Amino acid sequence: MAIVRWNPWREIDTLQRQINSLFEDTRVPSTLFERGMIKVPAAELQETEDAIHLKLELPGLEAKDLDVQVTENAVYVSGERKSETKTEEKGITKSEFYYGKFQRVIPLSARVQNTNVTAEYKDGILNLTLPKTEQEKNKVVKVNLEQPAA
Repeated sequence: MAIVRWNPWREIDTLQRQINSLFEDTRVPSTLFERGMIKVPAAELQETEDAIHLKLELPGLEAKDLDVQVTENAVYVSGERKSETKTEEKGITKSEFYYGKFQRVIPLSARVQNTNVTAEYKDGILNLTLPKTEQEKNKVVKVNLEQPAA
């Protein structure tokens, strides 16, 4: 008798393919799957010696609809994209835009001075400059090793 190694993920892979085929076979494109869009804003982080620069893509929003909060180690962005009210007598309107509330938490790789953050929101892009805190220099600490008594 041959021994066959059991793969616990095989059933999950099969299920994933079946779910994907359901969405691929529909006539109406799914914005979340076919276009790779999600309900949170895309982010770009760049770290320099002095600061962390965060760029968020927030098209179609006004600054008053955004709430940005910064702690020493994370940025919290939330807001709401309000739907437009349209009245059409003939035809059907199809929209793939996401309307509603969103929230994103972005953990930072270094501690920042959250009281000195600068922000600019222009053309649907939010730019945050997060100055880093003065970091304590690495100290060399001698660790004493004790031998257990025999």
